[in-house]
Amino acid sequence: MEFIQSNALLIGLALGSGLMLILPSFKRGAGNSAQLSATEAVALINRQHALVIDVRDEAEFASGHIVDAKHIPLAELPKRLAEIKKYQNKSLLLVCQTGARTAKARDILLKAEFKQVSSLRGGLNSWIEAKLPTFKD
Repeated sequence: MEFIQSNALLIGLALGSGLMLILPSFKRGAGNSAQLSATEAVALINRQHALVIDVRDEAEFASGHIVDAKHIPLAELPKRLAEIKKYQNKSLLLVCQTGARTAKARDILLKAEFKQVSSLRGGLNSWIEAKLPTFKD
């Protein structure tokens, strides 16, 4: 007991540090709401063969997109869920220009019972800033 009283500050710092290390894991949950950096997105694509879904409009998509991305504009997503139904239990990576539209797309997919939905934090802009490759039609 004397040890605890003498070292309360150090014990508190150790517990706080441990909590800060595991907190990001809790924020992500079970993969349902993860926002990934460009580097994390590349790892998801390469390791888990994630399907990349680009929810931008036609002109934005044609100006450049992630290689092999499936283009489903946000407005069409609810009507086109059947096209991606086979990916319901697989990793999905949602992409838009800045990351704003992917929140709506994620909500649509989660309501349709898709299990592993992530989005690219900062959208395609962050992908380009990381000097990762894009493809133009």
